[in-house]
Amino acid sequence: MASEKELLELEKGFWTLGETYYKANADKECLVAFPGMAKTMSNADLAETAQNPNRWRDLKMDLKGMVEPGSDVVMLTYEAHATRENGEAYAALVSTGYVRRANGWKMMFHAQTPLESAPKKKG
Repeated sequence: MASEKELLELEKGFWTLGETYYKANADKECLVAFPGMAKTMSNADLAETAQNPNRWRDLKMDLKGMVEPGSDVVMLTYEAHATRENGEAYAALVSTGYVRRANGWKMMFHAQTPLESAPKKKG
């Protein structure tokens, strides 16, 4: 059985650490889905997207659900709030899938749906 705490720690690393972390914790291939982009990425290509390990700060994750349909696959979904490197606030609904390999859980699916900011009051 997957540990909720262990998986959230893995997730935190994908937000806060860099290319080396991605290479060690993403599977050979990972299916990704973001607004305007959905594709399969190799471990190396995915790791290249994380060359700046300081791109996020003040990360908060609120787990919304986790399912483990088999002993070697787990999916989790959570609401994330973070601050971009430039100071801009970011919020998204995030889903990540992991597969258990001989050397631990590896990310094989990741999707983010940005949340709209609350409308600003006029006047």
